[in-house]
Amino acid sequence: MVETEGKSVEERILKLKNEKNAVILVHNYQRPEVQDIGDFVGDSLELSQKAAGTDADVIVFCGVHFMAETASILCPDKTVLLPDAKSGCPMADMITAEQLRQKKKELPNATVVTYINSSAEVKAESDYCCTSSNGVKVVASLENDEILFVPDQYLGDYIAKKTGKKMTLWPGYCPTHVRILPEDIVRQQQKYPGAKVVVHPECRPEVIALADEALSTSGIIRYAARDDVSELIVGTEVEILHRLRKENPGKSFIPASDKAVCPNMKRITLEKILNSLETMSPQIKVPEDIRVKAKAAVDRMLAIV
Repeated sequence: MVETEGKSVEERILKLKNEKNAVILVHNYQRPEVQDIGDFVGDSLELSQKAAGTDADVIVFCGVHFMAETASILCPDKTVLLPDAKSGCPMADMITAEQLRQKKKELPNATVVTYINSSAEVKAESDYCCTSSNGVKVVASLENDEILFVPDQYLGDYIAKKTGKKMTLWPGYCPTHVRILPEDIVRQQQKYPGAKVVVHPECRPEVIALADEALSTSGIIRYAARDDVSELIVGTEVEILHRLRKENPGKSFIPASDKAVCPNMKRITLEKILNSLETMSPQIKVPEDIRVKAKAAVDRMLAIV
């Protein structure tokens, strides 16, 4: 526990949180000590839906920039704080709204499905949003068989294989998940022959092919709680293991690769959360014209799932 001015940073955060009627939302990939101070820990959409359902005036979003934007899209009347303004998502940065507009001109008959891991401006140019947990359901529900999927080619490939839809895939990817290689899975399977294997669908197709299941972070957490799972090789960002071990004492969780670390998720610290509450900054606010269009794509997703 970090001490400052006679009180720990955690104590000062909790005091300010109560004074300002704030809620602290923490993604599964955040540092353990940040997870431990959160009111809710989950994936990006779960957290934004939690935000929309709270009576808090202030949302402290411990994640990356697009997640705080999604909270702003769903909660325009709340103050959304991102404790480190430089906490971005490389995958989200791999497509711009202008690039998407150009691609739409090339494929005028395609329905645009955008992964939630994208900027508000890109969501605003989209027909539907989806998450890693509901992407298959969203795409399968569409009458149009021609889909433009952005920005993650590997999640798109996974969805295409599951739905049989003709999908044009944008060449984006998650730098953290592509570090997990097939040989990592094989090596861990040899070392732990009784273990199940779950990986995130942002992983390479050849990695997904070796897994028992490809699941979102929330899906991995549910899978780990199953009675028939005692030992699990986990192919996603390593910090999820903190929550898995905390919620499943007595079970064994093994990272598929120690290289699966997202440096941007580690930018947020307890000290930055404290400073954010003290200064009420950095604030994330999506402009209203973009927010309304982006929310329409999110709402279309929510109507399906």
